[in-house]
Amino acid sequence: MTDSPAARTRRLLDEARYLSLATVSTDEHPWSAVLQYAWLADPLRFLFGSATQSRHSMDIAARPLVSGSLFTSGGALMAVDGAQFAGVCRELSTEEVELYHATFYDAVLPDAADRAEWTLPVSALVAPAPHRLYLVEVEQWWLVDTRTWAEDRIDRRAEVPLSALSGM
Repeated sequence: MTDSPAARTRRLLDEARYLSLATVSTDEHPWSAVLQYAWLADPLRFLFGSATQSRHSMDIAARPLVSGSLFTSGGALMAVDGAQFAGVCRELSTEEVELYHATFYDAVLPDAADRAEWTLPVSALVAPAPHRLYLVEVEQWWLVDTRTWAEDRIDRRAEVPLSALSGM
């Protein structure tokens, strides 16, 4: 692939429907959850919704450092592309839920009829409700190094400076 890191990242963010988010509990137990997401640019961030009593939500409340991945596949081995990230995750404030509510639901429910049926109101996403919206602030970003894999079949990641993703 000869696309720039920003172009590849944009395509991945637009085409992948789910991300895998990894957390660690206070007693050192790792966990991974597959989540629907919306993404925000400049700086790169992810929004996702979850129940406050889910394992990853409880982990985030205690230890906000997270990592994750997302990928797309055209069916063929060489059509796979992906990214990994590390960052900090937190629950959104009421004001932020109001700000990002439509952005999140437009991304995870692109069909208007589905969105009308399944969108939770802001009041169902703030305390004391059992669901929340969360924000991952991406601090590091890696892309699958498709160039070197084609040459030597060694699976590598290439770190992309976040500054290279501005203006996506």
